[in-house]
Amino acid sequence: MVAEASGTQLVQVVALLTAGVVAVPIFRRAGLGSILGYLAAGLVIGPFGLAIFSEPEAILQVAELGVVMFLFIIGLEMQPSRLWGLRKEIFGLGALQVGFCAFLLTLVGVIGGFPWSVSFVAGAGFVLTSTAVVMQVLEERGEVSSPRGQQMISILLLEDLAIVPLLALVAFLAPGGGEMTMSQRLTDVAIGLGAIAGLIVAGRYLLNPLFRILASSGAREVMTAAALLVVLGSALVMQSSGLSMAMGAFLAGVLLSESTFRHQLEADVEPFRGILLGLFFMAVGMSLDLSVIAANWQTVVIYVIAYMVMKAVGIYAVARFLRSSHADAMERAVIMAQGGEFAFVLYAAATAVGIIDGEANAILTAIIIVSMVLTPFAIILLRTFMPKEEQTLDGVDVADGLNGSVLIIGFGRFGQIASQPLLLRGIDVSIIDNDVEMIQAAADFGFKVYYGDGMRLDILHAAGAGRARAVLICVDKAEAAIRIAENMREEFPLVPVLARAYDRGAAIGLMDAGVDYQIRETFESALIFGGETIGKLGASEEEVAAVIEDVRRRDAERLELQIAGGIQAGRSLMKGNIPEPTPTPLATPRRVGQAMNEGAADALGARTPAKDN
Repeated sequence: MVAEASGTQLVQVVALLTAGVVAVPIFRRAGLGSILGYLAAGLVIGPFGLAIFSEPEAILQVAELGVVMFLFIIGLEMQPSRLWGLRKEIFGLGALQVGFCAFLLTLVGVIGGFPWSVSFVAGAGFVLTSTAVVMQVLEERGEVSSPRGQQMISILLLEDLAIVPLLALVAFLAPGGGEMTMSQRLTDVAIGLGAIAGLIVAGRYLLNPLFRILASSGAREVMTAAALLVVLGSALVMQSSGLSMAMGAFLAGVLLSESTFRHQLEADVEPFRGILLGLFFMAVGMSLDLSVIAANWQTVVIYVIAYMVMKAVGIYAVARFLRSSHADAMERAVIMAQGGEFAFVLYAAATAVGIIDGEANAILTAIIIVSMVLTPFAIILLRTFMPKEEQTLDGVDVADGLNGSVLIIGFGRFGQIASQPLLLRGIDVSIIDNDVEMIQAAADFGFKVYYGDGMRLDILHAAGAGRARAVLICVDKAEAAIRIAENMREEFPLVPVLARAYDRGAAIGLMDAGVDYQIRETFESALIFGGETIGKLGASEEEVAAVIEDVRRRDAERLELQIAGGIQAGRSLMKGNIPEPTPTPLATPRRVGQAMNEGAADALGARTPAKDN
């Protein structure tokens, strides 16, 4: 019997892993995102698919730990000072959005003919956005640390806090006024506040000494166990006091955000977080009760649409009221229009005290899950139909009638450094760039930068390229630099042009375009770096200088050979770390040459990911 039970459990574990491994890559390749892949995988192996799992609720309870660990890692990135800086977003924006959307969604239920108490519970549950869905979307898009991402996180934190008063209101709205007295409710609030205070004290005075002692033991597995203990222990404390587990994990992360062990903790928790978060979405897919949806499909369809649309309208209205742009408001409205996992807790509590019955709980749960499933599709539709955000030129001057002695095109880090010798010499410099945010930021440091695209001939004329004594091309994109150089040669052949080259292929292209001087952006810094290294290894200053000069000579000779004979020429001038270079099947001369011609390496031919130096 034990062997049969173990075999069944192993089949379920293999089915979970197989479903995730197969579905997620397919959905991501189709542009539908990993969330929808996990949800579809869960539906396939759940009770209404292959029926490998019959009780998804049990898996959902375990999988919620993925959300808990996700919030812990987010907390590690939120130093207390940074969190304090978001207080207006949390308690201002968050409270306004939750309150206004709760009112609108309650109104939807009342219009539908339900009692106002039932309407409030149903609407308030839908207001609680899915932390897992939103955070996964922000992480996949790399916007967790962006201003718009921080605003969404602030709202999610307020919603986590809101579960406490909402549960109290559920008890208050229970038929007969509920069994809890006012003193009992106040006691519950005091317990919650005490748990938060206790966690803050423990995090401030106990966690760092604890990890210091464990680190001195040298046992890596103990550090991992301690990291999990902190996450799960803080979640348990919060859950026991009536708060959300996610809030406890988040607070623990914030308290450890300034610890010297922060990066170690993040590395230890990250693998568990990823697996459990995927498991959470699969459990949500398994929990989708198709029989309830089939029996009440009209109600489910009507209220999914009504709730999502009304919530999106409320979010958009609040965002615009607080002066967010139309694009930001639309994006937030679509991403946060679904219900969330905390609604399950609120609906269960309402069922327990008799506000709603079991069938209503099942229908509301199905509405929440369907809204979570529809969110990835809504994001795709938004991305398809929303016009690309255009840069506003408010407060930015367009290049027109400039007459500086030197024109700098592109004012990133390279252009900023290149401008310093000229400005210290007292030379009149005109600067243009097509990045509005950079132009605005440069003004804070005393630079007057004009808006203009150097690839356009009319902009070059307006920027005074024909009157300049020299033009510096400092843009970071190789194609743009070559195009500007070609325009300069055709339109202003007598003006000296000096250019920044992204890599070796770009340098050759710029030389073909007729620039007077080009420099590969990482060449000199890499030479100095290598010279310092051999100096640390015992070489004298004279030996370092001789080696660096030899590298420069070899590089210059190779570059001349490449201009005449192609990118493969001059390979013998490079010093490799094997006696005879042997092309691999994936690096045949044809493939390497193709990579080189596409602007691949500076020294070796493989493009580095660095965009700037």
